[in-house]
Amino acid sequence: MTRVLVVEDDAQTAAEIAAALADHGFEVECAVSGQDALDRAIADRYSAIVLDRMLPGGVDGLTVLGSLRGLGIDAPVLILSALSAVDERVRGLRAGGDDYLTKPFESLELTARIEVLLRRRTIPERQTMLRVGDLEVDLLKREVRRGGRDIELLPREYRLLEYLLRHPGQVITRTMLFEEVWSYRYDQRTNVIDVHMGKLRRKLDDGGLPSMIQTVRGSGYILRAAD
Repeated sequence: MTRVLVVEDDAQTAAEIAAALADHGFEVECAVSGQDALDRAIADRYSAIVLDRMLPGGVDGLTVLGSLRGLGIDAPVLILSALSAVDERVRGLRAGGDDYLTKPFESLELTARIEVLLRRRTIPERQTMLRVGDLEVDLLKREVRRGGRDIELLPREYRLLEYLLRHPGQVITRTMLFEEVWSYRYDQRTNVIDVHMGKLRRKLDDGGLPSMIQTVRGSGYILRAAD
C-alpha cells in the first residue's frame, strides 16, 4: 500500500485531500502541525508527503522540509501554498520540494501530481548498474570498470559516461550533452565537449582496447559495445 502523509492544519482541507487520495488507492495519515509532521516522518516511512507551506506553532512548511532533507528523508514532497508568486515557488523547490501546487486547487490535479512524483521516484531506483559490453558503472558506488579493470574518472567525465550509458546505441548530439552534463546552452564556438570526450576515450581504451565511443560526423557521439 502506498502511504501518503498529509500535513495541513485546516481540518476541512485535510479531510478533502485525504478523501481524494484514498479514492485513488492511497493510505493516508494526517498531521496538523510542523512538529507533528516531523515526528511522524521520523518514526515511520511514507511514499510521499503533501505539505502545507503555512503551518501554526512556529514550525512552518519550509522548516519541516529542511529538517526532513537534513535527516536524509527523501520522500517526494508536494508543497501546498496560497503564495503563488514565482519567487515563493522557487523558494519551496530550492528548499527540497519536488513540486508546488497553489491554493485553491482541484483534488484531481493534486492526486495526479502525487502519482507523477511516485512514478519519477520508482523508475530510477530499480537500476543501480549500467552496462554496455565489458563496460559497467556502479551508480551507488560511482565505480567504473571495463573488462574487470577499475577506471578513475573525474566528475565531468563520469557524468559524460553515465549519460552515454543511459542511451546506448543512440546518437547523442553535442547540444544534448551540453544541456544535460553542463546545464548550458550549446555554443558552437567551444570545443569543451570534444576535449572532455577525448580524455574519457583515452581512459576507457587504455591498454589497446577497441574504442566504444564513436564520433558521428556532423552529429555527435554514439556508445556501442566493442566488436
